[in-house]
Amino acid sequence: METARLVLRAFTPADAPALAAYRSDPEVSRYQSWEAPVPMEEAERLAATFSAGDPRDPGWFQYAVERRLAPGLVGDLGVCRSEDGRQAELGFTFAPAFQGHGYATEAVARIVEFLLLDEGLHRISAECDERNVRSAKLLERVGFRREGHLVQSTWIKGEWTDDLLYGLLASEYRAARVGR
Repeated sequence: METARLVLRAFTPADAPALAAYRSDPEVSRYQSWEAPVPMEEAERLAATFSAGDPRDPGWFQYAVERRLAPGLVGDLGVCRSEDGRQAELGFTFAPAFQGHGYATEAVARIVEFLLLDEGLHRISAECDERNVRSAKLLERVGFRREGHLVQSTWIKGEWTDDLLYGLLASEYRAARVGR
């Protein structure tokens, strides 16, 4: 899957060093479930697990995201399809050097278009830590609607955190595209 600047593809074992590098950054892992640093052995296991999945199967599939003109991993984007195949949840992680350049917005917008238009899913959801303002703004920029705010709902890294819940219906997405 491609955009003007990016390629979304399956992981390969060669992605493990870059995956370990950006997932080991404390600022990248701050709002995520894993702890930094991510050892190379763990990154190799993750890359192997990610590469073995099928993007159309129920459950999580992790896409590697790289720039078209300068290959190399810049981040990853996960899609969790529901058992009935009508809904999905998504999440994303990008290396610090590639944040603030629109790459994550571009990748998320492409996966949303793919899931809702090409694949015909009914709904996509996402959630993020309330303190992760950049991720919340990205979701809203792509068209997600904030559906909820769960107060102190997740115990992670030694503290209770608030979660923001987002959703986007295919009908809303199509209507917004017609209005452009």
